[in-house]
Amino acid sequence: MTPELTVLTLAALLQGVQMVLYSIAGNRQAGPKAAMGPRDQKVELTGVAGRLQRAMNNHFEGLILFGIAAVVVSVSGQSSGFTAACAWAYLGARVLYIPAYAFGLAPWRSLVWAVGWFATFAMLIAALLGGGV
Repeated sequence: MTPELTVLTLAALLQGVQMVLYSIAGNRQAGPKAAMGPRDQKVELTGVAGRLQRAMNNHFEGLILFGIAAVVVSVSGQSSGFTAACAWAYLGARVLYIPAYAFGLAPWRSLVWAVGWFATFAMLIAALLGGGV
């Protein structure tokens, strides 16, 4: 398995961890009745629970682009030290993003997000240019 696919697998596991963190915080705030009910009425989470929910949703969005980058680099045989470093930078940024968002650390949340975004797009550009940049 390429380093990029390894990181993609770890990023998917991280998404699962985020789902658990959000579920625990959301259940604590809204209560088990809301969590297990039909959810006919939207429950607006606030504070840490709301931020964990938004961080999780943000990772779903980022994971789509990163997944594309990891698969393109791996399937096309263009894995390199550069693309591997970008993949690890993405994962590191996503790990740091959770507490940065949960604790409202501005502007760090946005800066950490930008690292992951740029790493993803650097991988895509490297694939278009032939692997290494």
